[in-house]
Amino acid sequence: MEVLPPTLSSACEQPLLYDGTTRLYMSYVCPYAQRAWITRNYKGLQEEIELVPMDMADKPAWYKKVYPKNQVPALEHNKKIIGESLDLIRYIDTNFDGPKLITNDPQKQRFAEELLGYSDAFNRAMLDGLRSKGPVTAEAVAALDKIDSSLSKFDYGPFFLSQFSLVDIAYAPFIDGFQIFFAGIKNYDITKGRVHIRKFIETKQDPEVLLALTKKKFGV
Repeated sequence: MEVLPPTLSSACEQPLLYDGTTRLYMSYVCPYAQRAWITRNYKGLQEEIELVPMDMADKPAWYKKVYPKNQVPALEHNKKIIGESLDLIRYIDTNFDGPKLITNDPQKQRFAEELLGYSDAFNRAMLDGLRSKGPVTAEAVAALDKIDSSLSKFDYGPFFLSQFSLVDIAYAPFIDGFQIFFAGIKNYDITKGRVHIRKFIETKQDPEVLLALTKKKFGV
């Protein structure tokens, strides 16, 4: 089992940049960074991609020189820095070995692009629903219903495309978090009446569990 490195604070020194090491600059608790972390782990790249976890409340000043947007995640690879979580998970899937996370089925590819393009709107609707006063907003309810319906388009779940893919990785950290936040802040169960979201959350997105489920689906 991988021993996770300690979180870096503002007092920590910068790793030597562009020394040939591939590094994932991230935060253990940031859902955007978790997208890249899940992708790395699912593809079995723990030895190829080194984690550089940071304290987002006490971020090292040198990080802004590494990635001027000063956000996580960012990947240092082949003497360049790649950022933006959705772009980054595509990059990792394309440029590294391991199980592929993009389907070859044209219909599923189109649906994957639609869902990846919708992810920011989903997150906005859910965050607005958390911030609003009173009951959960109609927009948040509609966003959850859309995701629940999407999870059953090709199968009965727990995955969007009937097999684990980048789409699941894009949504998993956020849906897991929203379940906790809506229950604690709004006293609202996002899985109630949404069997597909419930199954998706129950998977917990553990790479070993996901791999086992995918192998079972393919009869491997």
